[in-house]
Amino acid sequence: MESRVAVHTFLFADLAGFTALTEAMGDEPAADLAGEFCERVRELASGYEAEAIKTIGDAVMLRGTEPSRAVRLGVRIVGEVGGRHYWPTVRVGMHTGPATERGGDWFGTTVNVAARVSGLAGGGEVLLTAATREAAGDLDDVDVRDHGLHALRNVAEPLRLYAALRQGEHSLTGLPIDPVCRMAVDPARASGTLVYEGAEYTFCSLDCAGRFAAAPDRYAVGESSNHRGPPG
Repeated sequence: MESRVAVHTFLFADLAGFTALTEAMGDEPAADLAGEFCERVRELASGYEAEAIKTIGDAVMLRGTEPSRAVRLGVRIVGEVGGRHYWPTVRVGMHTGPATERGGDWFGTTVNVAARVSGLAGGGEVLLTAATREAAGDLDDVDVRDHGLHALRNVAEPLRLYAALRQGEHSLTGLPIDPVCRMAVDPARASGTLVYEGAEYTFCSLDCAGRFAAAPDRYAVGESSNHRGPPG
């Protein structure tokens, strides 16, 4: 009798723009925030048939046993952990397939691809491969949209990726992003705004506003007003 190969869904979640955050806040506050993020992700994982395998700086590697719940977990991590005032945006990437466990850690192509997919995600994005989309089946509370073909480093053929969002939403992060520290900012609680070359920028603090005013070309990232949903 032929045995079935076990498959797993691996997720990588991290803080988008963590380098900018560290520069703006300093090493210790940024490290504390990364620790809080990782702990919150661990708490959520247990409710979705997933476990946190390890942390790597500001990133958490998770393994899920049920692909549909893994997708829902990714959406919740980005929308709830990363979608609040004075918090960095979060990005998640995932892939489903076989892997090998050694000493509590996991290895193999599936893990590597999941990490690569995470690296392609922007702040506020949950990206998944076609393998995860197929394994997850119909998700009545999540919209899955084609994100196109992408070349991944050390992967022979481009992979088609999909973006997962809460049903009916256009993005998982709706708050403006401070261009200096990359924190999400509730406009009602912002310290101020500045307009540069026709684009409006929102700031979490007067310090960030002052840094931007002193060197706007360093921080300006595009033409869209408020800069919602920034790149990673």
